[in-house]
Amino acid sequence: MYVKQVSVFLENKKGSLTGLTRILSDSGIDLIALSIADTEQYGILRCIMTDTDKGVKALKDAGYVVRLTDVVAVCVPDVPGGLNSVLELLTDNDISVEYVYSFVRSTGSHALVIFHLSDIEKGLRVLTKRGVKLLDNDQVRSL
Repeated sequence: MYVKQVSVFLENKKGSLTGLTRILSDSGIDLIALSIADTEQYGILRCIMTDTDKGVKALKDAGYVVRLTDVVAVCVPDVPGGLNSVLELLTDNDISVEYVYSFVRSTGSHALVIFHLSDIEKGLRVLTKRGVKLLDNDQVRSL
């Protein structure tokens, strides 16, 4: 029940993001979710793509440093306290959230949140056992 996340290191300079998105656009790849963390000299772009294998190949061929990471896509109730209930469940089971970002697609009454967990296997077991809806690669890409 993992989702493949692509991480790319970018120079923190004008046009870097445009260049990367041009490569994906030219390859027919759509970005489903996107997060960028930056420092003064570089940034880390984390994303979910419609075609991970094709996108990774296009970026590597263009000289980008690319890394794949397993993350969890969680349907969080889109109500006050919805995210907190999922975070408390993880915390109560000694699972750390290393980073998180959300994305918007047509999901009705749920927000979709990407979690990178300290122990992904345990996180999946805990969330599934408690009835938290998780999405796999195909479900995320079909939104």
